[in-house]
Amino acid sequence: MPEVVKEFRLPDLGEGLTEAELVAWSVEIGDRLELNQVVGEVETAKATVELPSPYAGTVAELLAAPGETVPVGAPLLRVTVADTTESPSGPGEPSAAGEPVAERPPQVLVGYGPGVAPVSKRAARRTPPGTPDGPLPADDADTAAARRPDAKPGARREAKRLGIDLATVTPSRPDGVLTRSDEQRSADERTAPADTSVAQDTRVPIAGVRKRTAEAVTRSAFTAPHATVFLTCDVTRTVELIGQLREHGAFEGRHLTPLAVAAKALLSTIRDEPDLNSSWDEAAHEIVVHHRVRLGIATATGDGLKVPVVRDADALSLPELAGAIAAAADAARSGRATPAELTGSTISITNVGVFGVDTGTPILNPGEAAILALGAIGDRPWVVDDALAIRKVVTLSLSFDHRLIDGEQAGKALAAIGRILHDPVPTLVAGT
Repeated sequence: MPEVVKEFRLPDLGEGLTEAELVAWSVEIGDRLELNQVVGEVETAKATVELPSPYAGTVAELLAAPGETVPVGAPLLRVTVADTTESPSGPGEPSAAGEPVAERPPQVLVGYGPGVAPVSKRAARRTPPGTPDGPLPADDADTAAARRPDAKPGARREAKRLGIDLATVTPSRPDGVLTRSDEQRSADERTAPADTSVAQDTRVPIAGVRKRTAEAVTRSAFTAPHATVFLTCDVTRTVELIGQLREHGAFEGRHLTPLAVAAKALLSTIRDEPDLNSSWDEAAHEIVVHHRVRLGIATATGDGLKVPVVRDADALSLPELAGAIAAAADAARSGRATPAELTGSTISITNVGVFGVDTGTPILNPGEAAILALGAIGDRPWVVDDALAIRKVVTLSLSFDHRLIDGEQAGKALAAIGRILHDPVPTLVAGT
């Protein structure tokens, strides 16, 4: 049967993304491909995405190198496939000689195969041979590949750059997945000079999530006039209530945290201060006040800062909100969050207290009017009923876009949040 060469171009990844960085190839020239087999991974401004092949055939050529930024629609690889047509090549199809007859529009990264899920090599490595849907026994080379350590795409790229064998690196995460920081630590240990008094510099390429985060915060800092207000308050009742509610059946499987209660307080305050949930549309010269709250959860991950989104957060009860926040953060940390789940927030919240930090001045997520930061909760002396007592105290900070929110509005909003955290029961009973 005659063969033709098909060209696979970087698909439209959605969410307005125009480019992606190629993290790694999962295939080599000459490899046989199954339909929907993952051929590689790209990293966008929001997440790492696996690329399933729309063709079954043989890899003929790899057209991009790991670390290269590729625009949507640019060719990634060519695949030799069986020619099942009897007519000459039509518009947009390569000729038998492998030359494209005409340009084809970019494909959209959804549903390549007829109801078949992409075949992820990472997932296949975790499925024992012989189990249902598991990989079939292979030759020695394939078996060795199946035993390679599980690692984030950025970690594999870093290991290749540093010339490190992943099998020799000890992971720091409890799930055993290697990260770029693991590779860097291993490299530092191997290159430490004999004379420890002489320090050596380490250069790390600015790429991936770190690059996108830098671009976003720089754009935010220089386009939105930031201001921040602070409030230190007694949250003893909130801490006591959390301890009680964790034993309640409604919170089974939903770990209740101070962040969830602070988020609930923020959502309640937005009802009286709707400008907190707005954005500045420079192009249209309009202020957009959003009627539903898409709450961004600033999350530290092995790949850098990500902001997964809890949609319609204002419609959720406290148990539902606690579960949604935990699920969103977990998806971001594990790399399972899609670009759609990491975009579109209208206001954000961050918990710097988990690092033992009292407070901070968070930078706005681009396009948002405000971000609330929750500091560390600790025992401090506090005046209660004209007497000194030891109470649970926290410092809150609210950064805001001064084009959208005045200082008076920000001060009232933060004071309202503080009042709710001082005595959360009335708000929670009211269901707001």
